[in-house]
Amino acid sequence: MKRIAIVGAGPTGIYTLFSLLKKQVPLSISIYEQDSEAGVGMPYSDEENSRMMLANIASIEIPPIFSTYIDWLRSQSEDHLARYGVRHDSLHIRQFLPRILLGEYFRDQFLELVVQAKEQGFRVEVHESCQVTDLEATTEGVKLWAEGEPSPALFDLVVIATGHVWPDEDKSTRTFFPSPWSGLMEAKIAACKVGIMGTSLSALDAAMAVVIQHGEFVESEQEQIHFNLDEGSEKLNIVLMSRSGILPEADFYCPIPYEPLTVVTQEAINHEISAGADGLLNRVFGLMVEEIERADPAWSKHLALNTLDADSFAKAWFADRKMNDPFHWAEANLYEVERNKRDKRTVPWRYVILRLHEAVQLIVPYLDEQDRERFNVGLARVFIDNYAAIPSQSIRRLLALREAGIISILTLGPDYKMDVKEKQTAISVGQNVYEFDVFIDARGQRPLKTKDLPFPGLRKQLESGGDDIPDVGEDYILLQPESVRGRIAFGALPYLMHDQPFVQGLTVCAEIGEAMAKGIFESAANARRRLPFLEW
Repeated sequence: MKRIAIVGAGPTGIYTLFSLLKKQVPLSISIYEQDSEAGVGMPYSDEENSRMMLANIASIEIPPIFSTYIDWLRSQSEDHLARYGVRHDSLHIRQFLPRILLGEYFRDQFLELVVQAKEQGFRVEVHESCQVTDLEATTEGVKLWAEGEPSPALFDLVVIATGHVWPDEDKSTRTFFPSPWSGLMEAKIAACKVGIMGTSLSALDAAMAVVIQHGEFVESEQEQIHFNLDEGSEKLNIVLMSRSGILPEADFYCPIPYEPLTVVTQEAINHEISAGADGLLNRVFGLMVEEIERADPAWSKHLALNTLDADSFAKAWFADRKMNDPFHWAEANLYEVERNKRDKRTVPWRYVILRLHEAVQLIVPYLDEQDRERFNVGLARVFIDNYAAIPSQSIRRLLALREAGIISILTLGPDYKMDVKEKQTAISVGQNVYEFDVFIDARGQRPLKTKDLPFPGLRKQLESGGDDIPDVGEDYILLQPESVRGRIAFGALPYLMHDQPFVQGLTVCAEIGEAMAKGIFESAANARRRLPFLEW
């Protein structure tokens, strides 16, 4: 049997195992998970999340394994769901539910995968609470060192599916958390002035982790939410902050699976790429304009789309929100999207931008340095704002905190300074200085490079090839240098973000897992192409 190691048993590792089983060719598979339970994944683990934190993906979007998420939920007892504030009679396929509950689903599916694999003749070993410390590709195979093991194990191929990477908890203090997943869940936060860098769902989740220590949300039957602050916690004050001071919008109704685009097709994008990097961004933006105008002529006219370019489009996109109070905008947007959900109405311009982000992402590796920077500060911000829309329930809770006088938003602008002190963190904006007793950096995952790899041997081998980021083929198997080619499948999302800025979500995890499983069985060399085209 071919010997395979999967490092990381979160969603990417699970979907890889699932795809390997579908090949019906028995393998010897060793799975390494540093946490105590394989099959959950950091974004959905009990240790890293509270029951207030919602997954921003619903059953209708989650690639099923043995059962769909909704069917699994319906098989759970009333009492079990009630622990998370979920009722059987309210379950539906577009519902956003606690992350921990989704983690339970993946754990159950993983355990079933292991049983199924053994029934199919696979040899499976699961190593939990076991951190892989090093990897090295050799002519005999890939050596893998794990904590507690006296000598390295040898594999024909290793799959790296380590998921998100956050700062170590030892970088946290009682007053500063470099991410919401660096000890915040276990920390006791006093009723004080709390600063949170970021205004996305991660930032809102960080706020929820703090406020539930000082009160409770009370929901009425009309979906109205109020926050009752505990006596003695009157000094609690939370400030969300970002350069723009803009809040994310609520998740909107649209057809799933996505309808195909008519102008920005795979053929059209490939044609523009083949025409060369010079002017590539502008040419593709022209295709975008045509696609948007066809989808929503009225909105295109309102935005004066025909007068915009790849640089000014972002400014026009955010203009209305910047002119309004962010909480007033959030309330109006919530009313709009909830009405559209009830009526099953799709807003054409929102939906077309949602479908465009995956199509346009294909050009990123081929942009020259100047156009890549233009893309990052322009179109990328629009796409991220659109697809990172958050659950309505998160907006309701935010508005409840605003009504209770607990939370506010600070617009930092392009220039600010952050000074992390021993007992406080100071944010300077012009002549104004804002000091916080507790500070949480919730800006999300940053792209990582080869130098950030936690495996010294593999890091040295990749650096010898001269690439700042891992060089992978369509099947995510490393292409360079020669010493590692064909031996390591690299599906760790933070290291793919340079060429795939929107690589995120469970659908991507499933696609990467399927691609890596295919690569394991089809070891022929691939032509260099860092970015796979995602079908829509």
